Amino acid sequence: MKSPFLQAFNDLPRELPIFPLSGAVVLPGVQLPLNIFEPRYLNMVEAALAQNHLIGMVQPRPDAEGEAPPVHRIGCAGRITSYSETADGRIVLVLTGLCRFEIAEELPERDGYRRIRPDWSRFAGDYDLSAGSIADRERFMGSLRTFCDQRSVEVPWDDIGKMDDHDLVNLLCTHLPLGADDKQALLETNGIDARADLMRGLMEMSAFGIAPGTSEQRH
Repeated sequence: MKSPFLQAFNDLPRELPIFPLSGAVVLPGVQLPLNIFEPRYLNMVEAALAQNHLIGMVQPRPDAEGEAPPVHRIGCAGRITSYSETADGRIVLVLTGLCRFEIAEELPERDGYRRIRPDWSRFAGDYDLSAGSIADRERFMGSLRTFCDQRSVEVPWDDIGKMDDHDLVNLLCTHLPLGADDKQALLETNGIDARADLMRGLMEMSAFGIAPGTSEQRH
């Protein structure tokens, strides 16, 4: 996977727009497609494109409501790596995960979208895309296959089998049909080995009929 790191860790910005979206997370090196149509988020994307192309993905807290719902304190910044404008005024973009952050402070809104002061210090390890490994890859892949069969998830197994552990785990965290709480727990887990262990546990719980929750995505 091509590295998304076009700047040094110490050059990460001190301010970041955030996009609260339940059930949607992004992790370093993984691509997340987004369809943007609300005016405030169109403003956010236009502002990001005029500056450093970075947007912070965060999830609202469970049962959060309102125009500015409380959000989890851990999110992940992504870089807009491609985008196109549609005839009906939407922006379709691809966000490539860069580095996780903790919200140190929420700043006043700008043009309707929310902004934060991110604390990147806990997540310098996100810049090492080769660190860590899956402890028992054979068991992990077996759990993944069972989970996908149960959920009728189509997976390109040949391609998946060739991926390194880091890319594989982060890709699955972003794109498997897991509940919002499960995705948040995976996002907050440091180390590919620990994240893989948690994911395998979630998939095996599903195999025993304890299904991870579903989530509704809204843009």
